[in-house]
Amino acid sequence: MKFEVTILGSSSATPIFNRNPSAQALNINERLYLIDCGEGTQQQMLKFDVKSRRIDHIFISHLHGDHYLGLVGLLSSMQLNGRDKPLSIFCPANLKEIIDVQMQFSETKLEYPVTYKFTNSETAEIILENADVTVESIPLDHGMACTGFLFREKKRMRKLIKEKIEQLQIPVEYYSPLKRGADYTAPDGQVFKNDELTTDSSDPKTYVYCSDTLPNEKYFEQISNATLLYHEATFLHNMLERAIETHHTTALQAAEVAVKTNAEQLLIGHFSARYKTLNELLDEARTVFPDTELAVEGRVFSIGEA
Repeated sequence: MKFEVTILGSSSATPIFNRNPSAQALNINERLYLIDCGEGTQQQMLKFDVKSRRIDHIFISHLHGDHYLGLVGLLSSMQLNGRDKPLSIFCPANLKEIIDVQMQFSETKLEYPVTYKFTNSETAEIILENADVTVESIPLDHGMACTGFLFREKKRMRKLIKEKIEQLQIPVEYYSPLKRGADYTAPDGQVFKNDELTTDSSDPKTYVYCSDTLPNEKYFEQISNATLLYHEATFLHNMLERAIETHHTTALQAAEVAVKTNAEQLLIGHFSARYKTLNELLDEARTVFPDTELAVEGRVFSIGEA
């Protein structure tokens, strides 16, 4: 099953050169989920071939402009392009009022259904569940209502051992029960245990998106053992005082979070515009957590694959 994230924006409060404000597209089994939608997200989607018609769920972490100012334009473009299928937006409650005012004064009426599901910045909750994934909100520490998002892959069915299936000439109507764990009884009455005919699927993978926050042990347990952890790393550690003042994380601290929560791999982003290049941030994080990568525009990370 495909499970990968495309980086659309990695800058913090302001865009700079080739870095746009926060946005990511998560592909889970060919369903797209948009995480944050900073200014310029539509252009990034066009540039990196992320089709808006394939997005049914949008997640907005908080109401600082670099995380949602691209949303009104995206919703309007969906309308102009003839969208008619429903869209769900997971967000702080005040975002609906912002969108409604924009649509009212631009005299825009969305002809497709939009459902708002308001996040709770105080308590972790399961906010979405379907056949592929469960999504949990992660209360963060940003000085305002802010949540991250944890995407947990559903456990897949067992895999048939092709050689065994063909050898026993098992009819196709038995495949589904076998994948679900059933034993097989042959026409002569011989019983074949499920583990003789199938293998277990891989362990479910997780993607954790930690938007703007101070490092805070309150969310560490929830995000533990992430397959891929995205954590903001706005500043180098020599600007720790500024990071604390603005409720942000340094690259060194993001790496420490990865260590403390036993992440398999770390992705850092939300870089301050003061940094023209990012090598120093990457090097700083890797001194603590070597398996760290930069969340830069256009990169695609397959979750759980080297």
